This record gives sequence, structure tokens and C-alpha cells, in this order.
Amino acid sequence: MVSDITGTEAPGKDFVTLVVRAHPVTEEPKALDVLPAEVDLLRSAADVVVLESKGDGQVRRFFVTLTEFRRYVDDDVVARARGTRGRRPGVAALKR
Repeated sequence: MVSDITGTEAPGKDFVTLVVRAHPVTEEPKALDVLPAEVDLLRSAADVVVLESKGDGQVRRFFVTLTEFRRYVDDDVVARARGTRGRRPGVAALKR
């Protein structure tokens, strides 16, 4: 096999799959065949908050540093916020 990142050749058993979940040039996840050492070359962003904005029929997903997020939103606000699954608090179920 040949690495999609570096072009390095190695036996297939040495490869792992690196999934690109979001990237500006694609609308769908993509799988890359890479060597584990190549994954280690990619620096992971520490303390990232993953956000999703929904409105007007559009969904926007973006990432900010925890430091930047905390400039505007206190940790206790997030801790007390409602979950995204189920009904909103105070909304009754429909009676059948």
C-alpha cells in the first residue's frame, strides 16, 4: 500500500484509516490510508469547543478555543443548559 499523505510504501497491515469528518473541499467524510507515525505528525488542537448554530433552515458547525468560548460564556451556563435530546423543559407531551 501507499500512504495517501506521504506516498510512503509499506505492507497493508501497517496502515490505519484516518477519517476526515469535515473539510472545506468535501461535503462527506473521506478515508485516508496512512501510517500511524503520520497521524502522530498532525498536531491535535487542545481545549477545543465544538459548536453548532441552527436557524433559518441552516446548520453551521464550527470550532473555537475553550479560552475564546469562556470570554463570552461561563462554564456554569453550559453546565445548567438543557440537553439536545428530548423535549424542552416545561413542554408537555401530546395526549392521545
